Amino acid sequence: MDLWHLKVFQKVIDLKGFSNASKAINLTQPTISSHIKELENYYGCRLVDRLGKQALPTKAGELLYEYAGKLISLYEETGTAMAEFQGKISGRLVVGGSTIPGNYLLPHEIGDFLKKYKNVNITVIIGDTEQIINDILEYRLELAIVGATTDLKQIKQKKLIEDEMGLIIRSDHKWASRDHVSIDMLLSEPFIIREQGSGTLKSIQNSFSKINRDISSLNIIAQLGSTAAVIQGIKSNVGVSIFSTRAVKEELAAGTLKALSVKGVDLKRNFYLTTHKDRTASPLCRAFTDFLEERFK
Repeated sequence: MDLWHLKVFQKVIDLKGFSNASKAINLTQPTISSHIKELENYYGCRLVDRLGKQALPTKAGELLYEYAGKLISLYEETGTAMAEFQGKISGRLVVGGSTIPGNYLLPHEIGDFLKKYKNVNITVIIGDTEQIINDILEYRLELAIVGATTDLKQIKQKKLIEDEMGLIIRSDHKWASRDHVSIDMLLSEPFIIREQGSGTLKSIQNSFSKINRDISSLNIIAQLGSTAAVIQGIKSNVGVSIFSTRAVKEELAAGTLKALSVKGVDLKRNFYLTTHKDRTASPLCRAFTDFLEERFK
């Protein structure tokens, strides 16, 4: 058993299948299966269950996945530490992002960072805020940017940048001629929300709590699992929603969607640099963190 076997195992679990892992790391499925079998022989237990086309970890596999992530992270941190000792910043960094920063903030910043540091590779993992924070806790991610705070004591967060949310409607909506609506108007309109664990949903809840309102008072007609799905729901006339205007920058410029304010409701929120309190940042992680803080100071 070596680190490569663990990387293959991690990819199978991340992508929930041998076929998907095969395509991602350019190995044949028989080779992937062979690596997993060697791991199972080494540890003397079954690690992966095949359920139709899906591959899911057994209880033993879940335990190995947790430690594999730590070992792989430590190996990569070792490489960047040795590079820094030699006066270079290089290596691979895995960064997490909740939906809005992951899709609409990080790609641009990473592009500029890579122009400065040529020998660096960055992977971005995108999920809702709850998922990303859990990945930080499990040492699968060294750094993340999320749109909500957490009370978990193991997590360290620092404000990076302020974000503006808006009430997003179609350009032919009955409110299209308005710049704002009242809270009572909003409560009667069909509304689309994000899933539990979403930073956007938590931000809306926080905004409503400041005016002694509960999100359950909305006329919730649908709950969708991504901002992209919510946008399609609005375009399909399912309802309206509140989320970052960054996500519909092109639609707002083109005039196909419009962003309104809600009178008396503060829809500003922050994005937070998020790390594990007990984890020492690798040189590459420190360089990227410094880069982001400089950009948004």
